[in-house]
Amino acid sequence: MQTGPAGLISRHPDNPILDASMWPYAAASVFNPAAVTLGQDTLLLVRVEDPRGHSHFTAARSKDGATDWRIDPAPTLEADPVNHPEELWGIEDARITRLEETGEWAVAYTAYSKGGPLVSLACTDDFRTFRRVGPVMPPENKDAALFPRRFKGRWAMIHRPTTAFLQGKADMWLSFSPDLVHWGDHRMLMAARDGAWWDANKIGLGPPPLETEKGWLILYHGVKQTAAGCIYRLGLALLDLEDPGRVIARSDPWVFAPVEPYEQMGDVGNVVFSCGWIPDGKSRVRIYYGASDTSTCFATADLDDLLGFVTSSFSK
Repeated sequence: MQTGPAGLISRHPDNPILDASMWPYAAASVFNPAAVTLGQDTLLLVRVEDPRGHSHFTAARSKDGATDWRIDPAPTLEADPVNHPEELWGIEDARITRLEETGEWAVAYTAYSKGGPLVSLACTDDFRTFRRVGPVMPPENKDAALFPRRFKGRWAMIHRPTTAFLQGKADMWLSFSPDLVHWGDHRMLMAARDGAWWDANKIGLGPPPLETEKGWLILYHGVKQTAAGCIYRLGLALLDLEDPGRVIARSDPWVFAPVEPYEQMGDVGNVVFSCGWIPDGKSRVRIYYGASDTSTCFATADLDDLLGFVTSSFSK
């Protein structure tokens, strides 16, 4: 099924592809997966909310990226509040980037601390053991991912800080680091729009930036507050290849929205929320997303169509 102003993104007919009933241990909901290709497998690092309400990550693997999932029999990466008190109430919403320089996978995730959510990093080369870098942004902050290579000697990360001063609004920011530990040169990347826009309240990064010939393609979520509650939809933006702080284009319309029952009803209704996508050949991209903070779903799109849309339907 296709939805959206341009019919750009097609849902898998068997959605949801993962739900709590498939889990090998007690789980309340399974959603917002990061996604990578590991050997011959598609690997999803799924956010699993346990019956207490605390989250952790579990890996699910599939040969075709849609069916016959092999799920780790126990949590793959759990919160460690004894050694990492910033993870007191769980870890959430991972994004995974392959670091070209080190050959490791960098996992940026939200650690839920007593002081609020913050951004932490961990690294792995096999998704069985992880080396924690630790917190890299103070609360409140989330929706973070790294770029796969340095820019003029520095790593770059997109993230989403919030403050009481903004009165419910939140924007996407960009920061730089020489070593993945110390971050600075903070600057706003994209602001939530004002008024009646679909992304007028909060915006945040979806999957890690995807490098294309035309620039870094960004899939981001926008949150609009309505009389019936919030609606989470997805839109596109394009950043300059050598200067990721320069926004080339940003689509005016959303491209994906909650329309199916499993996206409209759940723990948090009217939510589509992507943390992972995978290029599939030269012209196709697979998008993995959480539906209503309850289940995990899958969609596909033509990469050239996405690029054509974002460069032809945007505010200058």
